[in-house]
Amino acid sequence: MQTLTSNHIPLTRNLPPFRLNSPPPLYRLRFPPSLHPISAIAAPALVKNRRMHSMPPEKIDVFKSLEGWASQNVLPLLKPVNDCWQPQDFLPDSTLPYGEFLEEVRALRERTAELPDEYFVVLVGDMITEDALPTYQTMINTLDGVKDETGASRSPWATWTRNWTAEENRHGDLLRTYLYLSGRVDMMMIERTVQYLIGAGMDPGTENNPYLGFVYTSFQERATFISHGNTARLAKHRGDPVLARICGTIASDEKRHENAYSRIVQKLLEVDPTGAMLAIADMMQKKITMPAHLMYDGQDPRLFDHFSAVAQRLGIYTANDYADILEVLIERWGLEKVEGLTGEGRRAQDFVCGLAPRIRKLQERADERAKKLKPHGVKFSWIFNKEIPILS
Repeated sequence: MQTLTSNHIPLTRNLPPFRLNSPPPLYRLRFPPSLHPISAIAAPALVKNRRMHSMPPEKIDVFKSLEGWASQNVLPLLKPVNDCWQPQDFLPDSTLPYGEFLEEVRALRERTAELPDEYFVVLVGDMITEDALPTYQTMINTLDGVKDETGASRSPWATWTRNWTAEENRHGDLLRTYLYLSGRVDMMMIERTVQYLIGAGMDPGTENNPYLGFVYTSFQERATFISHGNTARLAKHRGDPVLARICGTIASDEKRHENAYSRIVQKLLEVDPTGAMLAIADMMQKKITMPAHLMYDGQDPRLFDHFSAVAQRLGIYTANDYADILEVLIERWGLEKVEGLTGEGRRAQDFVCGLAPRIRKLQERADERAKKLKPHGVKFSWIFNKEIPILS
């Protein structure tokens, strides 16, 4: 373990620096084959022993000094509530006379009737991911120096987190209601999955460290922007323009949030280039873990693997998207041109800037191996145990 110093964020692995052995998983979580469903809590996950509070205490002053900057450059990316869309803008109007309301529900069901079961697996998985929002707010509030110390702190970091949460909260509400009205999914199993997931939490490897945390959220918000954008495209192609607009609107929110988190990392690269570069390398070395990686429905201990395999096959979110995101962030943050780095910072820079092509090559090999596999069926409780063919 490297020694903490005042001028950089240490890498937190007892490994040779910046080694990539396998392609980053889209969504990967392995459970022991002997694992049996349990009723009160989510299936125990194989999570690593994480280091905690890896940011040197004096680095908290960095975030204190950036409060004025955050007020001027991050908070404006929030929208006033009266300017925000709300779920009711897209849903059948329950205040209409009974017959007219039922007609709107009937029209919704007619549109969704043309969507394949595979699409609903991905849409449900995305909705469950959004619905586990309490976990994500909790995660951000573990980050030293930017957490909400009182629950109603007026600091710009806490103000952002609460209002980001409020904006995100609409996503799960809207998708959940739309899915409920469609009649195409088993809401009981979906609701159980949400409860399991919130109870399980998440393990992103951010170590209570805002340097790592903001790198993670920058990547993650772009990933959800891509995923929702692709579900919008497929909904439009399959004849549900309302659902396409829903998913596209959610994607627009995610893009705005991505911009906010990316601005923070960009500023950290300006004020502490080595610390920020090492944080980016650390998160890339660990590989970005998707926020719902502990997903479980009480039946399938590999539910997240299976959901992600369907997303990969439909082109909703793929390994190539992972590499694309990395390339976009490298360009946005100008990582190849960052100066003023220590020797360790330059090694981290070389690792990050050369990583995307290596990921693509490794994925090409994985794709070739996958071509030799025969599809096998997996039953998804979310769609009444219908079987979907996957490669995994």
